[in-house]
Amino acid sequence: MEVSVIGNPQARICRAELAYRELGFRFGSEVISGESRNRVSFCNQSSKWKEIAIRCSQRSVKCEAIVSDDAPPFLNSTPKSKSLESVKLFVGLPLDTVSDCNNVNHLKAITAGLKALKLLGVQGIELPIFWGVVEKEAAGRYEWSGYLAVAEIVKKVGLKLHVSLSFHGSKHPEIGLPDWVAKIGEAEPGIYFTDRYGQQYKDCLSFAVDDVPVLHGKTPMEVYRGFCDSFKSAFSDYMGNTITGITLGLGPDGELKYPSHQHNVKRSGAGEFQCYDKHMLTALKAYAESTGNPLWGLGGPHDAPAYDHQPNSSTFFSDGGSWESQYGNFFLSWYSSLLTSHADRVLSVASSAFSGIGVPLCGKLPLLHQWHKLRSQPSELTAGFYSSNGQDRYEAITEIFAKNSCRMIIPGMDLSDEHQSPESLSSPESLLAHIKTSCKKQGVVVSGQNSSTPVPGGFERIVENLKDENVGIDLFTYQRMGALFFSPEHFHAFTVFVRNLSRFELSSDDKAADVEDETVSIGSGTGAPSLQTA
Repeated sequence: MEVSVIGNPQARICRAELAYRELGFRFGSEVISGESRNRVSFCNQSSKWKEIAIRCSQRSVKCEAIVSDDAPPFLNSTPKSKSLESVKLFVGLPLDTVSDCNNVNHLKAITAGLKALKLLGVQGIELPIFWGVVEKEAAGRYEWSGYLAVAEIVKKVGLKLHVSLSFHGSKHPEIGLPDWVAKIGEAEPGIYFTDRYGQQYKDCLSFAVDDVPVLHGKTPMEVYRGFCDSFKSAFSDYMGNTITGITLGLGPDGELKYPSHQHNVKRSGAGEFQCYDKHMLTALKAYAESTGNPLWGLGGPHDAPAYDHQPNSSTFFSDGGSWESQYGNFFLSWYSSLLTSHADRVLSVASSAFSGIGVPLCGKLPLLHQWHKLRSQPSELTAGFYSSNGQDRYEAITEIFAKNSCRMIIPGMDLSDEHQSPESLSSPESLLAHIKTSCKKQGVVVSGQNSSTPVPGGFERIVENLKDENVGIDLFTYQRMGALFFSPEHFHAFTVFVRNLSRFELSSDDKAADVEDETVSIGSGTGAPSLQTA
């Protein structure tokens, strides 16, 4: 397969053609296809490229930049908000971009997709790097080859790269913790979060073992530091030029939270407290004894609802319930303190490891908007967000981010109250505004992401959030590339979104008059594409 770049004094044409049937364009188990042919275009009067066309069919997708003086604009030109001018747009790569054998999955499709995104005006790519892939077989044995190959491809395409160092696993696709950590977990199950039924969450280590030498005589923080040091060394040639940001995984799904919904796929309830592993119970017992209430250290709240039960089905989260009692304040303060301390440890390790490289560090919070309209806001409590006496639940967290000069990634910027189920008493808009206000108070820079599943009116809601000049958002990462992303209907909507963010501008390379024809041949395997001049 080839991606051709043809130049002449009048215009340059870039065509990224993905032959789905021949290439087997697959992300996971899905195949991109489309019966209809769609044409998406937008123009910019200041650009020599008068039109960008995206053509989608069952066999292929083509992205072209062509001269067309009479082509109608895709959207009416509107003045751009100052806040939008500074927003950089990135797109996330699939979670399984690199396999557990360190091969680059669907290499040809990803490479062609990156070229299409570059053509549209996307500035960069987010790459998830999993601990369970890099340090899979043995402690201290790192294998970066697959991720280095991706970084080289991104560099040659001319995009920037934001890496996410993920110290957690994933269910879809299935990516576990390192094999050697899993073996330790078999002998010492107390390293995993555990609920009151004894069910374990094995995609993340318990916060209570952060400073406990449970990993062959080392603490998780020491192991994470070694991982960061190895990454810094392996990717030194990309730091500050191709790599422009690093996100540190802070918990389940990479977010700072307890896995409070670990056994409730539908998330119909508020989740459950995850405080029943050996090390959490030891810490709770010690805290209870230190406060003179030893009987409070025997376990979590007995009157909290089950995973799939609504918050008002028991007394704990009700108005005037146990969460507002002296015991409730004791337990929730302790539970949230472990979350805050974990964030501080991880970000401190990262700040030390990456000091002086000139690349900003980030951490991600969840947007726990379900049941937010209840006074207790139970989904936030079970995930670890609490502050006594009605204080700001996110203040302690934003203080930690500010202390470590870390930026905060907030997802769910595509969500609106309008499209939430009334029964869930959800309010993503008010919660998002609250967290952004907390960040502004502490001087924490905010970056945005969308939710994992497309929602009605999502793109329009993202633009509205990015226009919010009260809290300047410097980076937005759209999650994520895959079958759905490149489907005709979704890719059409994505081009509209890009056009809304900014008028299309050529890069300096594209503006140069180039009369030579160039062909980029995309090879097989894990190597980077080669550039040939015809």
